[in-house]
Amino acid sequence: MGRIKTTFIKRKTKELLKLHGENFCKDFEKNKKTVPKYSRVQCKKLRNIIAGYMTRLKKMEE
Repeated sequence: MGRIKTTFIKRKTKELLKLHGENFCKDFEKNKKTVPKYSRVQCKKLRNIIAGYMTRLKKMEE
């Protein structure tokens, strides 16, 4: 079993996917650098969680 994502993380990630989905990819490292460009995330931990969830969503799209 994995860790459960909070509603904030899911909402923010889906919002980013809807608005800027074409700028994200299936690579976590690239997503980690892309997240701060399109959102104001205060800490590194939240940035990484959002980038990880975005990676997962992009992989599920295909």
